[in-house]
Amino acid sequence: YCDASGPLVPARTSPDPDLLARLGGAFPDAVLRPIGTSARVGGSHGVDVEAMEGFAVLRACALAGVPAVEVRVVSNAIDESDRARWRFDEAFAKLAETLPRLAAVASGA
Repeated sequence: YCDASGPLVPARTSPDPDLLARLGGAFPDAVLRPIGTSARVGGSHGVDVEAMEGFAVLRACALAGVPAVEVRVVSNAIDESDRARWRFDEAFAKLAETLPRLAAVASGA
């Protein structure tokens, strides 16, 4: 996390390993990747996926002892500035398709 690190905010956070394993088994075609974040869009380096919100959620869950993972459906490359090439409709459709099963697996149903 490029723009805020210190004693209470580590540079990295990780998903809950047990939850990640359950979801990995249920979604064998999913790609596991590191997710970069910074104070500005395009500020991440060395990663293919960027998300500003996920780090804060994972960190808050870790501090509260709540298992969490970040699931991303990618609509565009980090450095793609041509918004006509961004695929929001496809990404939202994939997310809508995935969420019910994701929620069932995550809740242990």
